Amino acid sequence: MTLLISNIRNLIHVEENPRLIYKGQDMSVIQTFENAYLLITGSTIHSYGESTMEALKKIRHDHPGIIEIDATGRYVFPSWCDSHTHLVYAESRENEFVGRIKGLTYEEIAKNGGGILNSSKKIHQASEDELYESSISRMNEILHLGTGAVEIKSGYGLDTENELKILRVIKRIRDTSNLTVKATFLGAHAIPENYKGNKKGYLDLLINEMLPAISAENLADYCDIFCEKNYFDKSDAIRLFEAAYKHGLQPKVHAEQLSHSGGIEAGVECNAISVDHLEYADDNDINLLNNSSTMPVILPGAQFFLGLKKPPVREMISKGLPVAISSDYNPGSCPSGNMNQMISLACILYNMTPEEAILASTTNSAYAMNLSESVGSISPGKKANVFITKEIPSYSYLPYSFGSNLVDKVILNGELMKEDSF
Repeated sequence: MTLLISNIRNLIHVEENPRLIYKGQDMSVIQTFENAYLLITGSTIHSYGESTMEALKKIRHDHPGIIEIDATGRYVFPSWCDSHTHLVYAESRENEFVGRIKGLTYEEIAKNGGGILNSSKKIHQASEDELYESSISRMNEILHLGTGAVEIKSGYGLDTENELKILRVIKRIRDTSNLTVKATFLGAHAIPENYKGNKKGYLDLLINEMLPAISAENLADYCDIFCEKNYFDKSDAIRLFEAAYKHGLQPKVHAEQLSHSGGIEAGVECNAISVDHLEYADDNDINLLNNSSTMPVILPGAQFFLGLKKPPVREMISKGLPVAISSDYNPGSCPSGNMNQMISLACILYNMTPEEAILASTTNSAYAMNLSESVGSISPGKKANVFITKEIPSYSYLPYSFGSNLVDKVILNGELMKEDSF
């Protein structure tokens, strides 16, 4: 199929020579193309240019039967890339939300049987088909909010059978969805009740039983760990990652969210593709990241929802680091996969400019999934994952209008998505 989007008011984040990553001051400038057309052939971007009568006439002549969308007054963006989610889960956790309103801390909720262990119990009770159906509904939600590539973690199983169940659901999603999907094994999300006081025994299970089983079915791209006080520490992360590499899984790290626990140090030492959260990142962490290929990923939805301290985003950018934005879509600390809202929060809470936030949510978040060669910008040869906005006055209006859904049409792999399609 050949698709022409004509009369685009502004085409956002175009690249003739695509970059894998944007760092520091380079994040403050985004390339746009006014009064543009975008030509898509098959599943890829063919070309873009000025939407003149002569150019459009030639395209229509050269591509008989072309499908055309008139985007007068509208903007076209590359689809958002969300490199950190937990969207395969069984039930919501609004009771914990109410508990926090009444003064309970994240740690207190966990000690009372809530948090990750609560979601784990619900996962054990759900069938694979039930998890798939609920997760596909969430995929449809984020698709129509402009997300075109997503990473999904396990981590609510906490035993071999149920971690495999979640990862098999993610594989089914990958096989049936138009979104580009990456899978992450997060068995080291918490210590299950039957291993309480025996963290080493649980790590042994992760390394000696879960990782080989996951590898045998080719169910994951990455291996993650919750490096945090009362959960797992730097030495645990290094031990797990050394084993994960033997099974072809690159590390990711939940790092410095609730305290400073050495997650960034472990991630850099083990060449993690990303370290995520970063509320308690310090100057030494920033220096370490500056001498690495690891992407710092901020999760403004979780920080906002839990009322945590702000990560040092401006310091990271001013010192030349790249930054990616992702949603952390999960039932406990961020029950939202709306990347438009995450961009708004990043601008409001961290003083990121719209340009910085857009690049952080496209190319840089794609990098955190090893996908920035194929998605994350509008460039000839890249996958045709874009969305068309409603009529808006500028691209800054998107983060400004934080309560509105401004996404009108979504195109993934060159195909115009219908309301119930994936």
